[in-house]
Amino acid sequence: MSTNQVNCQNCEKPFEEGFEFCPHCGQKTNEDLTIGVLFYNTISNYFSFDARFLKSFIPLMFRPGYLAKEFIRGKRLMYLHPAQMYLFISVVFFFLSSFTIAEWEKEANKIDEKISNAIPVVDKDEKSHISLDSIKKKELLNNLKQNGPKFGLNDEDLRKADSIIQSDTNNTDFTWDFNKVKVDSLIAVGANEDIIYKEMGMADDASYFKRNIVYRGLLNLIKGSDSGVGNMLRRAFDAIPITMFILLPLFALILKLFYFKRGRYSYHLVFTFYFFSFLFTLFAILMAINRFIIPINGFIIALIVLSTFFYFYLALLKFYGRHWLTTLIKSGVITFIFSILVMISSIFLILFGIMNA
Repeated sequence: MSTNQVNCQNCEKPFEEGFEFCPHCGQKTNEDLTIGVLFYNTISNYFSFDARFLKSFIPLMFRPGYLAKEFIRGKRLMYLHPAQMYLFISVVFFFLSSFTIAEWEKEANKIDEKISNAIPVVDKDEKSHISLDSIKKKELLNNLKQNGPKFGLNDEDLRKADSIIQSDTNNTDFTWDFNKVKVDSLIAVGANEDIIYKEMGMADDASYFKRNIVYRGLLNLIKGSDSGVGNMLRRAFDAIPITMFILLPLFALILKLFYFKRGRYSYHLVFTFYFFSFLFTLFAILMAINRFIIPINGFIIALIVLSTFFYFYLALLKFYGRHWLTTLIKSGVITFIFSILVMISSIFLILFGIMNA
């Protein structure tokens, strides 16, 4: 007995006439294009996303490793897809972060102005040595110590800055008594940076640190907020999504190396997507509460951040199902290795901000 065959308007594959939906692609057959049909897919996809996100939120925050385990088992429509969840939450996280970065940038610009004003102006005919007076030195050092951690300056960096500011020009080739009027003129005419650096007193054999950190940083301060620490901070923040694009698959690779026999690389990537989604969600909630509701005590924030390690440990225990002691050791080593990678990335972001300011 022959049956009438029709072709799907979407995938163009044949099927028996009378089907309400195409058996190949699922599109509804013989559907007139109305306003309702036009917006149906958009609305249904939106509410589907919304429902799955709400259904995924509680397990993500309070059941470590559960979503990744369920996704691997095959439940891939009940909860939000790991990559989709990560992308959505990362957008929210970086949006909220922009408010904090804007505040840091404003504070950094104030520091730029204070430091720039602390640099003495030397007349071109004046030959005597001029240094910062004790009050300005103290003010400058206090600003650096208070705000240094925001810009990734560790104790060693602060000690170097302290020695440079406090030292007499007879003990170092860096001086504050350059001809600032002439330097401003060279900047105004767009002179080559090497010429400006020499006018500022840089030796021909200056080290990489002095050339690209000390002198370039000082030149940026002289130029003003458009090229100062605030701008460096903004550039570094703008590079974070690219850095995370690299760090996230590296984290999954580390998991693969430690759990080599526990599935394909894609399995570890699923775990990574959900884990970073948890981190971004937690930090986004903290930033939202701290900014829009009530300031959170720094000690409480430190405890919450520390708790993420225990979340990571429990997630590994749930997802990979190994012995608790082995998992504890591996979670510590993985955290240490990844922390090193984050530190390297942070240094790169700071240097990127300085070099491109």
